[in-house]
Amino acid sequence: MFKAIFTNSFGILFSRVLGFFRDLMTASTLGANIYSDIFFVAFKLPNLFRRIFAEGAFTQAFIPAYAHSKNKSIFSANIFLIFISIILLITLLVNILPSIATQIIAVGFDEDTVALASPFVAINFWYLPLIFVVTFLSAMLQYKRHFATSAFSTALLNISLILALYLSAEKSHGEIVYYLSFGVVIGGILQLLSHVIAIRQLGLLKPLCKGFKSLKEKSHKIKDESKKFKKQFFPAIWGNSTPQVSAFLDTFLASFLATGSISYLYYANRIFQLPLALFAIATSIALFPSIARYIKNQDEAKARVFMQKAFWFLAFLLSASTIGGYILSHEIIWLLFERGSFGANDTLQSAAVLQMYMIGLLPLGLQKLFLLWLYANEQQMRAAKIATFSLLFYIIFALTLIAPMGAAGLALAGTIGGFAGFVMTIRAFGVKNFFDILISKNAIYLITGSILLTIALLLFKDFIAVYL
Repeated sequence: MFKAIFTNSFGILFSRVLGFFRDLMTASTLGANIYSDIFFVAFKLPNLFRRIFAEGAFTQAFIPAYAHSKNKSIFSANIFLIFISIILLITLLVNILPSIATQIIAVGFDEDTVALASPFVAINFWYLPLIFVVTFLSAMLQYKRHFATSAFSTALLNISLILALYLSAEKSHGEIVYYLSFGVVIGGILQLLSHVIAIRQLGLLKPLCKGFKSLKEKSHKIKDESKKFKKQFFPAIWGNSTPQVSAFLDTFLASFLATGSISYLYYANRIFQLPLALFAIATSIALFPSIARYIKNQDEAKARVFMQKAFWFLAFLLSASTIGGYILSHEIIWLLFERGSFGANDTLQSAAVLQMYMIGLLPLGLQKLFLLWLYANEQQMRAAKIATFSLLFYIIFALTLIAPMGAAGLALAGTIGGFAGFVMTIRAFGVKNFFDILISKNAIYLITGSILLTIALLLFKDFIAVYL
């Protein structure tokens, strides 16, 4: 278990380090203004789908169905063709009517800004079909317990964007956004090629191709399997998408705030996503195939052992990240971004947003772990209901807090929604089962360690304020 977690974590860390370097270059080059807002809006919708697909939903529905299928090659070919057809159709519509898509993403933009942003939205959207194919191939690799390619491939997107920023360094802001947009598409192509190579090396490419060839003649064999997958998939999508939909709504609501608010949310969320991806997402990706197999074989005892180990692993790491990110929020933003066009006020605003995000790191991270239990037990609909209530909490508090707190209020609303989702997920998992995991000597170590870390970081922060 831990080998797979560390493989995922190291790959994600490598990618996120490159991502932070990319964001550092973006902040220095574009700062927090109308052009940075336009690029983040243009990349928002395909990136939203990337997170929904790549970080669990498709995999959590596909792997159990793929494992149970008696005609794996035909089943996988059928699922692929259905989804890629829908996604390509949506992509073509966005490219035909980019202004409408832009207005949906950022309603607060005026006509001139919509006209300026529309071409970039159209270009960036081609990343969506590319990343779906990557996710599909990644799910097949995970079934074979191969995690390295998917974990490291996101780095290719960041490398592409870094090169785009480097090549456009002396150009106007509008030209830089064009370079970045094409960099997104090129990065998606590179990710796709890396997965095709891995699939071929593991001997999965030929069976998949045979599935496409024989699909028309033998589609009747997987009719029931396909129906069951579709029934499980759409609740799984919704159940996994609440944080991403909240982030999407953040952009929608922030477009009504002062210029730069979308960028503050983006930069803060990028930092927040690092420990979430590095620990929680990496653990859930590595753990799910094993949990699903144990549940399938009616061996819940081993599944619970895996859950307990993963819980304390995440609890310690996420608690430390929460404390460090909250206390040192200003220092982190200052160190990473305050240079060039990104000024001191931008640091203050982004740090306030980061603090509100960090409060929700622990519940959001642990919720991903306990959701695995629901998906492995094919309770996708129950997870979807939890996601719905969580999103409603977010919307209510976002509309309440946006006026007094601005962008920071939107981040806090997302955190409150995360707490609500975590509580409801624990109820679905079983409160008694949760306390059986919680009642342990590890709880004392966690509390003591958190207190000591808080004191140490506060002293460190005072030291920096006095001597630096």
